[in-house]
Amino acid sequence: MFADYHVHTEFSNDSVYPLEEVIRDAIAMQMDEICFTDHVDYGVKKDRERPLSLPEQKDKQYLNVDYPAYAARIKELRQIYGTRIDIRMGLEFGIQRHTIPQFEKLLHSALFDANPLDFIILSVHQVENKEFWTQEFQKGKSQREYNELYYQELLNVVREYKEYSVLGHLDHISRYDLKGIYPFEKVRPIVTEILKTVIQDGKGLELNTSYRRYGLMDTTPSVEILKLYRELGGEIVTVGSDSHQPGHLGAYIEEGKELLKCLGFGYFCTYEEMSPIYQKL
Repeated sequence: MFADYHVHTEFSNDSVYPLEEVIRDAIAMQMDEICFTDHVDYGVKKDRERPLSLPEQKDKQYLNVDYPAYAARIKELRQIYGTRIDIRMGLEFGIQRHTIPQFEKLLHSALFDANPLDFIILSVHQVENKEFWTQEFQKGKSQREYNELYYQELLNVVREYKEYSVLGHLDHISRYDLKGIYPFEKVRPIVTEILKTVIQDGKGLELNTSYRRYGLMDTTPSVEILKLYRELGGEIVTVGSDSHQPGHLGAYIEEGKELLKCLGFGYFCTYEEMSPIYQKL
């Protein structure tokens, strides 16, 4: 089974890859299944209240996915391409503890009652409404401080928020750590608590294969985290490219699956209506 479970399109603030083009490319790659996971990041972005005019396009980076248009477009394209590839509708929730009520309100809205999601990635992209990629969050903090604050925020979120499928790129802060690799042993205790919570709640982890294109020294999450998750009894793992443009789609998925096999995992998961489906590696 060839599936990509982390894919962004024109509906994400940071991509212009047309959704239909993604599907056509996936079919050309002989992909069996694809799950779209466009961005929602309350705290730093807002919901769009109406379609953007051309002058407003420059402000797209401050907007979440257009949910009604997104659901309608995926429904339309399922009718066109559904016999050639399985198309799942997901979202990537960039959650902070103080934004949890907004995500709860969104997920229980009439829109999603009528158009149920298949899959939700829970990610922490910001803390204190400060972005990692701009170094705004790290500014003025020691390497220890920003790493510990990141993992504490993630632990707080998974203890309080339960309506998701997997944690996305669990050690996301490492991608933007300009001071180098922070020793895993220093965060092992808190990562262990995060993983225990995830496993207890019946949730999983994502292996995000974008580490290859970013030239990182380790996988995302790290091999140490994947090993620990397995040792603690974790079994649910999805594999996604974190695609944002042509060339990203499906990249290193098979390599990621081989890594999981080497680490002792027997399966990876796909999802339908928020339920994991185990696929043999």
